[in-house]
Amino acid sequence: MNLALVEAKAAAEAGEIPVGAILLGPDGGVLGTGRNAREAVPDPTAHAEVLALRQAALATGDRILSGCTLVVTLEPCVMCAGVILAARVPRVVFGAWDEKAGAVGSVYDLLRDGRLPHAVPEVVAGVRADECAALLEEFFAGRR
Repeated sequence: MNLALVEAKAAAEAGEIPVGAILLGPDGGVLGTGRNAREAVPDPTAHAEVLALRQAALATGDRILSGCTLVVTLEPCVMCAGVILAARVPRVVFGAWDEKAGAVGSVYDLLRDGRLPHAVPEVVAGVRADECAALLEEFFAGRR
């Protein structure tokens, strides 16, 4: 989560919503990193998770990221949950809950929806949640 928080802080410094993501390979090495970049690119799909997964797929030469762990500072949204399932990521660790748009347990629970054809990933929620949430709260407080 340390590396994901570094990415989130860099996103905030760039004026982006402070969300960071890291994809760890089966050996624990970093395969991909991402931070929100929707404004900079501009691209509505430039969420931290999507960018980390894209980078990892390019690095491995495979769209299937089995054996990997995605670590992200905020609960993934519906779009990101879909990408996680499509990439067959077996483990997701996230920090803060997203009570407005979360798709991994708060508003929806797409990753663990047994109706979908993909294997159900392990989800570890709330890792350093207070620290992750504080970044978001500080960012949005400055915008109000």
